[in-house]
Amino acid sequence: EGAELATGGSRRGIVVSTLAEARFFAAGGFDDILYAFPVPRWRLAECSALAQRLQEFQVLLDSPQGLEMLLQNPLPGGKRWLVWLKLDCGNGRAGIRPADPGALALARAIAQGSPELVTLVGVYAHCGNTYACRDIPAIQAIARGTTAAVLEFVTA
Repeated sequence: EGAELATGGSRRGIVVSTLAEARFFAAGGFDDILYAFPVPRWRLAECSALAQRLQEFQVLLDSPQGLEMLLQNPLPGGKRWLVWLKLDCGNGRAGIRPADPGALALARAIAQGSPELVTLVGVYAHCGNTYACRDIPAIQAIARGTTAAVLEFVTA
């Protein structure tokens, strides 16, 4: 009920952190879901099933190996993997650092490689490094830093 309220009844545009959540929302009629964790190989079959079932099932990538895995496992029926490049802007949990020389190369490889198989939707950053903050100014500083890093990367 909360997710339906949060989406204004559209049942679109939600983010989940587990595939169990994705399956739960898919069963409830949600058909636009972002799995906010770089796809591990051992979860590829589950991600593929959701991508085939839903109008839009989006995943994160943060490595050339992840991109190669998706390219080697295309979706059937003309569907494409919908990918967000996961940037690590200080959280240290997942993603590629925007200043890493390989980050731009990976973004270009996703965007220009085989768009009929893997399509770059955008870039994604999570400010999980705010969890240890003790006050609002500290949270705002991290948010500003993350925003600046993402904008600089996207501009490049």
